[in-house]
Amino acid sequence: MALVVFDLDGTISRHDTLLAYLTGFLRQHRSRWPRVLLIAPALLGFLTGLVDRGKLKAALMKAVLGGCTRKVIDAWTASYVTELLARGVFADALSAIAKHRRNADTLVLMSASPDLYVPEIAQRLAFAETICTGVRWHDERLDGALTTANRQGAEKARCFAALRSRYPQVRTVAYANSASDFEHLKLADEAWLVNASPVLRREAERAHFHCVTWR
Repeated sequence: MALVVFDLDGTISRHDTLLAYLTGFLRQHRSRWPRVLLIAPALLGFLTGLVDRGKLKAALMKAVLGGCTRKVIDAWTASYVTELLARGVFADALSAIAKHRRNADTLVLMSASPDLYVPEIAQRLAFAETICTGVRWHDERLDGALTTANRQGAEKARCFAALRSRYPQVRTVAYANSASDFEHLKLADEAWLVNASPVLRREAERAHFHCVTWR
């Protein structure tokens, strides 16, 4: 048995899931489009290096979804995840997940994407556990601010290390797709880089990662 950790965006899914989630919501709730202008200060700050990716992510969610009820968000999440799993994921990723499940491995979905929809994806794909970025609610209405650190880069590596400590003496396997994932991939006993560019593939090979192309 192994502890197997999958990244989501670009590893299981074919595209960035948060932008698709937000733009899809806006298509169904057109009256909220003017709220996109609220993103401008955070976007400018991000482009000038004054705002980090986590704060930009929070600003996006607050602008698009802020004030929406849990009932509205949950209904959209169910619809979005159904569409994503039907058309927006790599078939080879699903095959890899199924193979590990047959081997009785413990599956963990670890993503910087928010807990608005990542747990739903994990549940439908029969993952045992989810690690993702938390989002704040006020009672039954979404605030949009983050309740955790943005689960990316060094923070993702910290989460991976904490996960390993809970499964001592268990072989670890990790699948991811970007340079920001290298920190936690280096902690795995077996690391797989998915759909890497030629430059990233060379870096992965120097780090002794396996490289795989998924369709």
